[in-house]
Amino acid sequence: MNQNHAGDRLATTLAEIRLGNSQARDSFLEEYKPFVAKVASTLCKRFLDWGRDDELSIGLIALNSALDRYKPEKGVPFLPFARLVIESNLKDYFKKEARHQHASLYTAASAEEDEFFSPAEIEQAWTNYQNQTIEDERQQEIEALDLLLRDYGIQFDDLVDVSPKHRDTRQTMFRAAHHLAGEQALMGYLKSKKMLPTKELSLNTGINRKTLEKGRKYIIALALILHCREEFIYLRSYISLHL
Repeated sequence: MNQNHAGDRLATTLAEIRLGNSQARDSFLEEYKPFVAKVASTLCKRFLDWGRDDELSIGLIALNSALDRYKPEKGVPFLPFARLVIESNLKDYFKKEARHQHASLYTAASAEEDEFFSPAEIEQAWTNYQNQTIEDERQQEIEALDLLLRDYGIQFDDLVDVSPKHRDTRQTMFRAAHHLAGEQALMGYLKSKKMLPTKELSLNTGINRKTLEKGRKYIIALALILHCREEFIYLRSYISLHL
């Protein structure tokens, strides 16, 4: 899938679903089955197979529920929110199945402790957990990007110095990164050579080669974030807000 407008496309799809477009909902759930599988498999620490493992069906139902519960005004990107809903539903499932294959995940003591908390206290605990998880995931993304950028001779701290100060320049760099991230051949060159395909990028976008060279570090970082869309959910959202 061309990833140039993935963020805008997701926002548009979510808006259509909120307006009651059932076809958009069905298409979304089908498209994001790999996302559900990734979240569920990571939590279960094993490969899961559609049609065989109940965890995947539960995860898909949770994703559908997340579509109804999501509130854009909270400022949290949808996919991290959906991940938390999926994980929460799966943990509830594990808890109910604790007598069987998931007994090691939850103890009887923890189940008894829940009975001493009011629904409001449990909701507050979940909110605190959610906020902390989101902050942890943001930091993990930054650390992962920093590690990835080192292969290109770039450090994360460099981005502060090379980030364009003017909006027009930022948008030009973003257009170059968008094109780069969406072209398989150009991304292949970037990943293998660890170099920006300046000549091809200039020909394809009409952006001056000197401009591309000057923004090399910034463009590479943006392109990697845009290309690895599920690995850098928060950073993608941050970029969109600061264009």
